[in-house]
Amino acid sequence: MAEAKTVPVLFLNDSIVLPGMVVPIELDDAARAAVDAARASESGELLIAPRLEDRYPAYGVLASIVQIGRLPNGDAAAVVRGERRAHIGSGTSGPGAALWVQVEEVTDPEPTDETKKLAGEYKKLLLAMLQRRDAWQIVDMVNKITDPSALADTAGYASYLTGTQKRELLETTDVDRRLSLLIGWTGDHLAETEVNDKIAEDVRTGMEKQQKEFLLRQQLAAIRKELGELDDNGDGSSDDYRARIEQADLPEKVREAALREVGKLERASDQSPEGGWIRTWLDTVLDLPWNVRTEDSTDLARAREILDADHHGLSDVKDRIVEYLAVRARRAQRGMAVVGGRGSGAVMVLAGPPGVGKTSLGESVARALDRKFVRVALGGVRDEAEIRGHRRTYVGALPGRIVRAIGEAGSMNPVVLLDEIDKVGSDYRGDPAAALLEVLDPAQNHTFRDHYLDLDLDLSDVVFLATANVIENIPSALLDRMELVEIDGYTADDKLAIAQGFLLPRQRERAALTSDEVTVTEAALRKIAADYTREPGVRQFERLLAKAMRKAATKLADHPQAAPITIDEPDLVEYLGRPRFLPESAERTAVPGVATGLAVTGLGGDVLYIEANSTEGEPGLQLTGQLGDVMKESAQIAMSYVRAHAKQLGVDPEALNRRIHIHVPAGAVPKDGPSAGVTMVTALVSMATGRKVRGDVGMTGEVTLNGRVLPIGGVKQKLLAAQRAGLSTVFIPQRNQPDLDDVPADVLDALDVRPMTDVADIIAAALEPAHEASTAAAA
Repeated sequence: MAEAKTVPVLFLNDSIVLPGMVVPIELDDAARAAVDAARASESGELLIAPRLEDRYPAYGVLASIVQIGRLPNGDAAAVVRGERRAHIGSGTSGPGAALWVQVEEVTDPEPTDETKKLAGEYKKLLLAMLQRRDAWQIVDMVNKITDPSALADTAGYASYLTGTQKRELLETTDVDRRLSLLIGWTGDHLAETEVNDKIAEDVRTGMEKQQKEFLLRQQLAAIRKELGELDDNGDGSSDDYRARIEQADLPEKVREAALREVGKLERASDQSPEGGWIRTWLDTVLDLPWNVRTEDSTDLARAREILDADHHGLSDVKDRIVEYLAVRARRAQRGMAVVGGRGSGAVMVLAGPPGVGKTSLGESVARALDRKFVRVALGGVRDEAEIRGHRRTYVGALPGRIVRAIGEAGSMNPVVLLDEIDKVGSDYRGDPAAALLEVLDPAQNHTFRDHYLDLDLDLSDVVFLATANVIENIPSALLDRMELVEIDGYTADDKLAIAQGFLLPRQRERAALTSDEVTVTEAALRKIAADYTREPGVRQFERLLAKAMRKAATKLADHPQAAPITIDEPDLVEYLGRPRFLPESAERTAVPGVATGLAVTGLGGDVLYIEANSTEGEPGLQLTGQLGDVMKESAQIAMSYVRAHAKQLGVDPEALNRRIHIHVPAGAVPKDGPSAGVTMVTALVSMATGRKVRGDVGMTGEVTLNGRVLPIGGVKQKLLAAQRAGLSTVFIPQRNQPDLDDVPADVLDALDVRPMTDVADIIAAALEPAHEASTAAAA
């Protein structure tokens, strides 16, 4: 620092003066005394420092007096220029009335490379801010400043810095520190300025857009008024809706609600978002076919013809539709109401494995009734609002799928297919299945209320058809509201008829082939159904026919002289590859301890092989094959029964005092249920006696500790699976005999179905005679 010297001091209350600044100072008594003393001194300088309440300032600025004059209001003032930063020492005495202090000037060191780098960074920020303000003259002045300290002290003019920040700059003698502070403060201010400018621009653009829209709407209203489209006192939109409501054929309560919304629309401002919500609601209400209904066909013969032409079999569904038409036709003939009302709807659920024609049946039903058809896919729906709609308080609210389906159909009596109703889920947003309770209840759906519409909607004249693969996945309360029609799959003859009448002609047409060019024999079709698909439906069957037609088309394209092509049973390997399924019951049961059971899966009926084996070791029962608790209990019951009745069954008790292992392939598939009880007993007795189970025998039924055979479910599906697997004899519980009424006659003709009450009788009939087993063992 330089040597100390004595100068008059002037304390300022509200402003901070930094070196290089030229500022006016109003001359009160203290300021006049300091200025006069400075002018009279040899140096002609005075010290300007901030007045602090809590302490004596440590630094100030030595300033020179540029000019003395008067402000526009007549008050005396002086213009001073800050020259150098100075450290304030102790007070001292001096001439005149001014206060005098001892000061030491602060000199700046030579700038280092780091200082120059910081100065360049700060100058870049400062110029960017000045350019945003279009302060080009100041930009030129800043560009001429080369001294880093002088550049930093220009911040005294910055309006975005507070008095505290400027005082910190005054008291910071290190140039690098001052520049670092300014870089941080200026960068923050520049970012804030950019955000504020963006917001201001968005607001300005929005205001201009609103003003433009308002002007255009006023012009549009004036044009329409001149064209006579509006009343003289109308304001456009609201009058248009009011006229549409008056012209529409709406129920009285719906009309009143719509007019109330029009009143709200008239009171809403053009800038209010509520206007858009009201218009959307009014458009939705006016687009619904409140009193529009199609005329049902009363020609029962035509309805049967349409249903039979589109689908083979499915007599239960077809009979129910024809009954529905017959009742409506009879009510019409007697002058009774046939439309709407409590309990007048038809709600059916078609349950069965994939590929049996559940979904496509909906379109056929609609054609048979002469009604519109709408499909609503429910698979994976987890939000209740998908069914009931969203309340209008939410942005982007829409009516539910049921209301949208009615609007899409354009009538109040369509056929609505609720596809995959068993795939509906639930989570924190609600349970869609619970929302369907009101929709599918004939006693309630004549006053269905959607959350979005908030109006009663009569669904009683809608024919609802739901489809499902697994009935157990449908909530019991929902299932109770629907008529259950089970479609258990097709027999071999059904598949043959479907292939000849539907699948093969369709795939021939898609491959651009004719019946004169390609034919498939009946034997080949039966072979495909038995050894290539073995499914309850015909979806995979159709894929294989499509594959065969593509290969035939390719063959004809390469060798046109090959026409006509006849695909017979020996040709299937060429067109479809090797068979995927082979008759394996005889092979699997060729050793003792293996019995063939029957089960029901989500894909229909299937055969189930149960294997039993024994090894040396501690007596006990081991179970494998991913068995559920019920199936494990069935195995324990079977084991207990065989032990307790060993003598009666011809079993050596010592054969059971070994480590018994029961396995149910395939091991990767979970299994459960009580119907494998008799099969497990048969497998255990076969293992213990060495007598093989007949290869053409299948069985199903729950067994008790006393050997009684209890009824089970899925008899029809299991018998269809037995036929597909090539079995000839099937044992079922005696109490399931009434279920045979639902089994197709051709299946019963192909199978020897034996109702049984005692598992011992099943064992006696299912196992090979003892002398045959001994002969086989000896061989």
